[in-house]
Amino acid sequence: MEEAENTDNKPSAQESTGEKEPSSLRLILTLGIAGFLAGLIMVSTYLYTKPLIEANKAAAIEKAIFKVLPKCTSFKTLELKDGKLSEFDIKNKTAKGEAPKLVYQGFDSTKAMIGFAILGSEIGFADVITILMGYDANKKIIIGYEVLECKETPGLGDKIFKKADFLKNFTSLLTEPEIKFAKHGEKHNPNEVEAITGATISSKAVIRLLNKSMKEWKGPINDFINSNDNKPSEAKK
Repeated sequence: MEEAENTDNKPSAQESTGEKEPSSLRLILTLGIAGFLAGLIMVSTYLYTKPLIEANKAAAIEKAIFKVLPKCTSFKTLELKDGKLSEFDIKNKTAKGEAPKLVYQGFDSTKAMIGFAILGSEIGFADVITILMGYDANKKIIIGYEVLECKETPGLGDKIFKKADFLKNFTSLLTEPEIKFAKHGEKHNPNEVEAITGATISSKAVIRLLNKSMKEWKGPINDFINSNDNKPSEAKK
């Protein structure tokens, strides 16, 4: 009878090739170096692209200011600090690196004040909706509306910036009393926003955004108007 082969003393593949299994320390060091390099690339990319992203956002806001404030030819940037508005100096850093709270005061070609462009954000159906609205502080009405960021459902929620009938809500929208929701075809008052059929959540998000922004900015804007002559010194054209 043929003798069975003894496999207990058979050399392993690594032993037969003379290779040694890498140590745990070497594996840890390799993974650590790889992670460090990946992190370094991500941080470098972020630092490189951040100024470009911020510049693009600033350009988009500036373009929108002239849209939401009809006949606006120049504006100046104001900062809200401690409940009061003052001209914004980009050289002054806010505490703890926080982003400054800005609003934009617009003027026409005769240097008369038109109103204020106010930035606001609110959670919609899918993601955050960011809007720039034009506000006539003397008449207490919203006179313009521009969506800067929106990822709402295509064909439904995105109608908040595509549907002409919905955009008409914001040419002369009364803010006192507070803005109310109205079903499609049932708008009867100047402080109501007629919702979009099939996009009720997005429509209500816009209304919440407008009311929240008015609550935050109306007081400081009124105080600023009452305490300043509002000449457009160094207004940006």
